[in-house]
Amino acid sequence: MSLHIPFDNSFARLPSGFYAAQKPHPVKAPRLVAWNARLAGLLGLPEQSEAEFAEVFAGNRLPEGAEPLAQLYSGHQFGQYNPQLGDGRAILLGEVVGLDGVRRDIQLKGAGRTPFSRGGDGRAWLGPVLREYVVSEAMHALGIPTTRALAAVETGEEVWRESILPGAVLTRVARSHLRVGTFQVFAARGDVASLKQLTDYGIARHYPEADGPMGLLSAVGAAQAELIASWLSVGFIHGVMNTDNSSISGETIDYGPCAFLDVYHPETVFSSIDRGGRYAYANQPDIAVWNLAQLATALIQQYEDPQVVVEEATRIVHAMPGQIHRAWLRRFGAKIGIAEAREEDAGLIGDLLNRMAENRADFTNTFRALPAGKARDQFTDPAAFDQWAEGWRARLAEEADPEAVMRAANPAVIPRNHRMEEMIAAAVQGDYAPFHRLNAVLARPYDDQPEAADLARAPLPEEVVPATFCGT
Repeated sequence: MSLHIPFDNSFARLPSGFYAAQKPHPVKAPRLVAWNARLAGLLGLPEQSEAEFAEVFAGNRLPEGAEPLAQLYSGHQFGQYNPQLGDGRAILLGEVVGLDGVRRDIQLKGAGRTPFSRGGDGRAWLGPVLREYVVSEAMHALGIPTTRALAAVETGEEVWRESILPGAVLTRVARSHLRVGTFQVFAARGDVASLKQLTDYGIARHYPEADGPMGLLSAVGAAQAELIASWLSVGFIHGVMNTDNSSISGETIDYGPCAFLDVYHPETVFSSIDRGGRYAYANQPDIAVWNLAQLATALIQQYEDPQVVVEEATRIVHAMPGQIHRAWLRRFGAKIGIAEAREEDAGLIGDLLNRMAENRADFTNTFRALPAGKARDQFTDPAAFDQWAEGWRARLAEEADPEAVMRAANPAVIPRNHRMEEMIAAAVQGDYAPFHRLNAVLARPYDDQPEAADLARAPLPEEVVPATFCGT
């Protein structure tokens, strides 16, 4: 008897031009290596054997009620428009409404070729699957809107990249997979009817209070502004902020060459494909605004006379930098112990960040050490911190409980790049202990965990990971 999942597939009820019906391609020998039981409970999934879950979430056996499909979208990739992209290795099984009343997609990544694969094999290798599992769940624990990981399955097959690597499938859960690029493809084709239908669908699914296309644009801008500020506050670099990787739900999506800062510098880039630094740490706010402008350009195409809403769309896009700044100020104010930061506090925060960059201070460990008075140890010249701290301590005299504010805002542990690489190398050899340990520790990022001090330590020079890779 097949696994029954309480699907309610609203996207599949849209016209066929929005997607291509596509079943997952079976794999040789599926084996479940990770299962998110807590998330499964939230989704209302029934308990099954590991073997049954492996068959279903590798794509070998369709659960009852699934309507598998690959979504259509386009997008700007590093600023250049690609008129058709789509799910090239991902297949949406369907949607469920969880016990919390939230509708979510269940999608298999690495489930084989689709009509949008563009010559790719449609598969994923084990490293990126485990990387996305760990990082997406870590982001959730950090309180940052994100897609989630439900399962990781070995396929028992090999995939070819630079070498022969073990294959795997990730089950991703998201509030939807609607992207800026989903709107762009219909706008670029002049398919106004589909664009209007997609706009109505996006509003109904995510922002029912939004008033028409410009209401949707405003809601997406506000959600993305909060998201970008939250990334910056934990030192996260997405690495590939193309418009097809920009979700209208305000969730972090597509953990390809992503990374977290070790040593702080605003121009830090890890992604091996970002040769010009377009998506560097400090550029992420500007790119988010640029992406919103592309959404605005797409949305206005559904008006008989687009010029009548250009002024309103421009106003919404131009408001986004201020939204990001206010969210950034609130989050970074908390990181230095200020419960309700004022605009004049921005200079104090900026001064600290500049000194951190000049003194090669570790981003996470510097902020976490502030309450204990040990942040100066992160600086090559501790006097640089001491000079800044005079004004900081004077400002904290106005705060009721700055230590509590800092501890709630500054994680003790993040998914550090060198630990992720160690975890992947071990898993390729069949050792999943580092993977499971990372997940357990990262589930409590704001707690002091002395037994996990090695995971909080910054990399030694020989451990530094200079580049991250997409994995496709």
